[in-house]
Amino acid sequence: VVLEAVRQDGMALRYAADDLQHDREVVLEAVRTNGMALKYAAKEFSCDWEVVLEAVRQDGGADSLQYAAVELRRDPKVVLEAVRKSGRALQYAAAELRHDRKLALEAVRQEGWAMRYAA
Repeated sequence: VVLEAVRQDGMALRYAADDLQHDREVVLEAVRTNGMALKYAAKEFSCDWEVVLEAVRQDGGADSLQYAAVELRRDPKVVLEAVRKSGRALQYAAAELRHDRKLALEAVRQEGWAMRYAA
């Protein structure tokens, strides 16, 4: 039932039982539907590269980067995927990546005002 619910709306993960918020299959389905579902996944998934990458690839999922572990907010590949969806994701990147010209340029291409997050 929960798997079908998160396929319909990833944010349904918020109402799932704790053990299901720890279930990788359920979490992956949730973030594939809505990247922001990462907020309601068990903490262990904030450092799961595949889960975080799926989350940031979704429309509107760029904001999910804020729920990723620090080491993934330092990962250029993850941050690039996020800023390709939304330039504002740059604000959640590790400081050293906000200095990265390629990432900042991609963020600004998506949303010009994202320049304010480039360090």
